[in-house]
Amino acid sequence: MAMIGNKLYRGVQSKKEEAIEIDMSLKRLEDDIRKLKIDFDIYFNGATKRPPFESRARLEAQIKRMADDRNLTFAQRYYFNTLVSRFTSYRELWRRCLKAKGEELL
Repeated sequence: MAMIGNKLYRGVQSKKEEAIEIDMSLKRLEDDIRKLKIDFDIYFNGATKRPPFESRARLEAQIKRMADDRNLTFAQRYYFNTLVSRFTSYRELWRRCLKAKGEELL
């Protein structure tokens, strides 16, 4: 009987640890979006020669991985969707600015 209780307790601990890990991933995603926005702002102000397409591709891949995660709670899913909509609006802004500047889109 004690074994069953221990297994259940371990399952609860792993769920809590998994939720904490997902929260940390969401926070990193928010930070990465903020950093990418800063990188594009620096590019559009003329301080760098190349737009940060590699960073954008990595961030899009990270978003796709997190979108497939079935372990998100409703609150985490809401926060994730908020971040994705923010990234999407930035991406459209960057696309329009690159088009106005005459740069090649990837």
